Amino acid sequence: MAAEIVNPASDGNTGADEGPGTAPDGTFDPAFALHRGGKMAIQATVPVRDRDDLSLAYTPGVAKVCSAIAEQPELVHDYTWKSQVVAVVTDGTAVLGLGDIGPEASLPVMEGKAILFKQFGGVDAVPIALATTDTDEIIETVVRMAPSFGGVNLEDISAPRCFEIERRLQEALDIPVFHDDQHGTAVVTLAALRNAAKLTDRSLGQLRAVISGAGAAGVAIAKILIEAGIGDVAVCDRKGVVSADREDLTDVKRELASFTNKAKLTGSLEQALDGADVFIGVSGGTVPEAAVAKMAKNSLIFAMANPTPEIHPDVAHKYAAVVATGRSDFPNQINNVLAFPGIFAGAMQVRASRITEGMKLAAAEALAAVVADELSADRVIPSPFDERVAPAVTAAVAAAARAEGVARR
Repeated sequence: MAAEIVNPASDGNTGADEGPGTAPDGTFDPAFALHRGGKMAIQATVPVRDRDDLSLAYTPGVAKVCSAIAEQPELVHDYTWKSQVVAVVTDGTAVLGLGDIGPEASLPVMEGKAILFKQFGGVDAVPIALATTDTDEIIETVVRMAPSFGGVNLEDISAPRCFEIERRLQEALDIPVFHDDQHGTAVVTLAALRNAAKLTDRSLGQLRAVISGAGAAGVAIAKILIEAGIGDVAVCDRKGVVSADREDLTDVKRELASFTNKAKLTGSLEQALDGADVFIGVSGGTVPEAAVAKMAKNSLIFAMANPTPEIHPDVAHKYAAVVATGRSDFPNQINNVLAFPGIFAGAMQVRASRITEGMKLAAAEALAAVVADELSADRVIPSPFDERVAPAVTAAVAAAARAEGVARR
């Protein structure tokens, strides 16, 4: 029998405690109903039914296991949860499209990330929101808690700090550290672009791409496209094409300029799109239709800003052979959940010490292959609910880790 939902009369009360589906303004909202009490809980994997169970799960039996791990530290992977659990770490500075909303307000997203790890990759995850935005303090905190986890997923940390935090943690730790806003987006984008190129009888090497956005996702997408062999890619920020002749570049953008934009384009995003084969949007804003119209024939448009794509699909379809967005209500959703659960599952399966570029490329290739025989303009990437996705990505990442010498089992 379904519970009755009562909308309380307006009496000056905030309504926050009025009922399981009540929003703070007193109205019913299914999002608040779903989130009330949080979206996850800790569950034991062994019973504690009587004194014998207690003596094994805790003292005195647990002391034997502790002593064994003290003598052979690698046993921690076999006799604790370490090798199966990821820390999802944020400082709340770049949450969704909401920006810097703080650690407490970020927790619903971090819980969501954790349940996606479990649902789609079989990996347990713990959300950890830190009350600091200081780069050194974040790094020190994660290093100190790392013994409890088999991997670290950095989440919703603003650029450019996210680049340094990831790099320094990768140097300091011998477990996978992965900033999903960068690399998850990049892996799924590459997979979809591979299939879109194939569908239009082209190779990546024949494509010139323009990326709108030089933040975490834009930089990572540019790097993985170069690694995968794209013909050329130019990245644009608010001031136009990131090019070596600009004197206002940050260190990250200066490095970006050193390996992108072979054509030496300058000027605005709109100018860069003239004759371009691919548009990839990870910045927000709006691209004028006149600029879209000047793209090459059979262009590929991935307008991934949420909730408002940089180029609305109705406009994009006038000119493009394939259109993708970041939204679930249009075909070809570029969704990170297609990548990160399988990437971590594969890395942790073989106890990898890190996630390499080769492992990311392998993940993209495996993801693309899932629907390689089913391609259409509305299907260049699988659905997150396609049960083939996580096993394919997991196996490919584990194999790549072994091939690159970072696997420890």
